[in-house]
Amino acid sequence: MLRTRLPLLFVALFAVPVAADDTLVQRIESVINGPDFKQARWGILFVDAKTGETIFEQNADKLITPASTTKLYTCATALGTFGPGFKFETPVYRRGDVTGDRLQGDLILVASGDLTLGGRTQLDGTMAFTNSDHTYALPTSTEHAITNTNPLAGLQELAGQVRQTGITRVSGDVLIDDRMFPHARGSGSGPDLLTPIIVNDNVVDLKITPGANQGEAATVKLWPQTGWVQMDAQVQTVAGGTTPSIEVISTGPQRFSVRGRIAQGSKPLIRIWPVDDPNAFARALFIECLRHNGVTVDAGLHAKPNAELPPRDGYEKLTRVALFTSPPLSEAIKVTLKVSHNLYASTLPLLVAHKHGQKSIADGMRWQRRFMVDLGVPVETISFAGGAGGMNADCTTPRATVKLLQAMRSRKEYEAWHAGFPILGVDGTLSEAVTEDSPAKGKVRAKTGTLSWFDAMNNRTLLRSKALAGTLTTASGKELFFAMFVNDVPLPLGVTTQREGRTLGRICEIIYQHGP
Repeated sequence: MLRTRLPLLFVALFAVPVAADDTLVQRIESVINGPDFKQARWGILFVDAKTGETIFEQNADKLITPASTTKLYTCATALGTFGPGFKFETPVYRRGDVTGDRLQGDLILVASGDLTLGGRTQLDGTMAFTNSDHTYALPTSTEHAITNTNPLAGLQELAGQVRQTGITRVSGDVLIDDRMFPHARGSGSGPDLLTPIIVNDNVVDLKITPGANQGEAATVKLWPQTGWVQMDAQVQTVAGGTTPSIEVISTGPQRFSVRGRIAQGSKPLIRIWPVDDPNAFARALFIECLRHNGVTVDAGLHAKPNAELPPRDGYEKLTRVALFTSPPLSEAIKVTLKVSHNLYASTLPLLVAHKHGQKSIADGMRWQRRFMVDLGVPVETISFAGGAGGMNADCTTPRATVKLLQAMRSRKEYEAWHAGFPILGVDGTLSEAVTEDSPAKGKVRAKTGTLSWFDAMNNRTLLRSKALAGTLTTASGKELFFAMFVNDVPLPLGVTTQREGRTLGRICEIIYQHGP
């Protein structure tokens, strides 16, 4: 999703002049019936959170493409299934005897589905996020897209625990057991290979820094640094003010090239390379962490393990030598919702399925249906194919989404769920949806959604969906539940989906100022 500060031109465009006696309905309709939305479809519902009274609605019972507001359903189901305080536990076992300080056998890390494996955890135990997450890797992404945390924190802690047992050499192999659920594919931008092992969102970050002078080669650094990948980088420093153009191309297993240009004097830019084998990536990083902690590992980073994994029920016969425990699930849910993290959201249905002894995304979605039925959400008005909201089959109604908000309000998981909603004008994907002086800044907590496709015939973007759903507190102090969706907006060349994001922000301002 592209996000920039709102130019004054856009402020003028969306600040529709109205007479003092115009009704709330007229103010909203003056926006949604504007010339930019001739071909579009709107679905809107605002209700009083206390009484359920409808404040405004349009097409509230029509099926609409919800984009990433789908994650509201996904995260609610995960919290309801596991509880906000649930913690992932990732163990390491040894297979073989220890002679002196040498393990005559293997180390096996058993993946538990931990979404971050310590990679976003801060000193206070909470998880860090940036308003524009590195997994989106936008053309303008700078180093601020990467959290100031250690992506290898979990692996380093496990390696340190292994060393504390007295093992200083592993003569066998290092294995990652990722059999928790079969690998699958998620939806949306960013890494989409879904596995039970996730390290640094299963990407390698690339920090690209221009040279001091035009014509010099830019510096391209990997993060986390690892000998597992092979990078061929040729990025040229060009005149200041030039638009950057950087391409990352996979050239083979564990290999990629980086090509392009970056302007002299510009801030370092961030790109990503989604790893092609998360299991091998995690294995190599764990070996490097073991070596860093003083444990010699005879096995090579690139060698394919010769040892077989034990039977799935065979770990009770092995000795556990390390255990990493994650922060509460509520923290991972917060990150998922604040930055609209597609990888995490796509993985959650697989974790729900596993909780119930099943394996597939479809299994997880059926358990989500059961949870929605228990909440009283009208599932017959919903169609979801995955957890992130990037599928063509994903549809819901404004009324079903508001019903989800109403039903969750009475549950113990609500506080953890609602705490993850981005705050209008403050953080996450809503950090720049209104201007700094907006009267509604800080008064809206809501999940965003953006889904667009490139229209090759017309060389433009078709905005399939721009969405916002959550809570709004009006100027009079009344809390509202709401869901807003606009579908199928052809965007003129050069116009980004941010324009519609500003429009939704404008409607929030109208409701805030002129609502009940």
